[in-house]
Amino acid sequence: MNWKERLGNKLVDIETAVGHVESGQTVVASPFTSSPITLCRGLIERGRKGGLENVQIHHLASAVCWTEPELRGVFRLRDNYATPANRAACHAGESDYLPIGLFRSHELPDGVAQEPDVFLVPVSPPDERGFCSFGPGVWMSPTMVRRSKLVIAEVQQDFIRTGGENFVHVDEIDWFVEGEAPAGGPPAPAPSEEEVAQVEAICTTVAVELVNDGDTLQMGVGTVSASLGLFLDFRNDLGIQTELITGGITDLVENGNVTGLRKQIHRGKVVGSAFVSMPREEMLRIHDNPVFELYDFGYTDDLRRLIQLDNFVTVNNALVVDLTGQVSAEAFDHRPYTGVGGQTVFMLAGAYSPGGKSVSVVPSSSVPSTGDRQRVTRIVPVLAPGTPVTVPRTYVDYVVTEYGAAELRGKTVQERARALCEIAHPDFRDSLRDHAKSLYHA
Repeated sequence: MNWKERLGNKLVDIETAVGHVESGQTVVASPFTSSPITLCRGLIERGRKGGLENVQIHHLASAVCWTEPELRGVFRLRDNYATPANRAACHAGESDYLPIGLFRSHELPDGVAQEPDVFLVPVSPPDERGFCSFGPGVWMSPTMVRRSKLVIAEVQQDFIRTGGENFVHVDEIDWFVEGEAPAGGPPAPAPSEEEVAQVEAICTTVAVELVNDGDTLQMGVGTVSASLGLFLDFRNDLGIQTELITGGITDLVENGNVTGLRKQIHRGKVVGSAFVSMPREEMLRIHDNPVFELYDFGYTDDLRRLIQLDNFVTVNNALVVDLTGQVSAEAFDHRPYTGVGGQTVFMLAGAYSPGGKSVSVVPSSSVPSTGDRQRVTRIVPVLAPGTPVTVPRTYVDYVVTEYGAAELRGKTVQERARALCEIAHPDFRDSLRDHAKSLYHA
């Protein structure tokens, strides 16, 4: 019996599946790299044809555009990330931005639909016992499946299987469609030569100076932090306890650099909620590998669990850092550019951990892709008005740019400002020193 036969009359066409969505309902879509693209496109197409209005879409880190002008009044997006697909609409007030930072095991974050009418999710074909996999991303899917009134899944035939909570039985899903587009989102743009050099310098500094053999690591999503796994092949006995498992970790497991034998929880396992920034070839090597376990987002990001770890080094991207060490990882001003995710929780855990460290990584400067394209500093005197503080300065132990690492733990405001000036881009150091003197008497 093939997988289509196992599903029987639950397998329907896309029009029938999205036809179950009604006006005024709340629809949740699985997030980010696990976006059910086929179902989302099908629902959007239905919205274009008329007959739907006031459908609330909760799609965290949405990989599709729900905010096209012709869809106004049909869908209203609620998102915790201002992704490229909907960022302009977010800035224009045409979608709703939800900052999330508190997670509890097997609970849904406040502000996310607790009992949605419909949940859209990608899954693997069922095995001989009727169990499907959530593939490369569990996220909040196990909890959503239990809480939702109707569950519609698209089948992605190439989805991998892992340990942990990465399974759902066909009896828990109401309708299936065959995935006609790969789950996930558009690939990230290729980095420039300067960005590649910045990543190499920053990750080398973190790997050599801040990570020790036997540490347990968390690496956040982002151009810099997600690349750290590629620079750790000289370390030994590392552990991984994270939200997002990034590229390079599979090699570290196979080569014995990552063993997890010194972890206080999930000893010997690589634990996360999803895989990101990972080539397909590497993903295939994870398939059915008992070392890798994916769990519900609320489980991996529960601070009560993370503070059980010793020597926990947490590494996360910043957008801007002020001279006292305040980090914004979600906006350059009052307009969201990305989102909070689990960064605040993990940075708190790293700072709290005996022998641990909380590390913010940020290029010292960047050249905007729009406007006058003048180089801007990412180490700033003060955060711009309205800029949210993603990580308070009291929980930032180190800030690392391509010019080195500034240690902030236990330092005065004056000492912090002087240290951060030293790792700023040379073009801005004199100005930053002037500000440090006038603002903080540094």
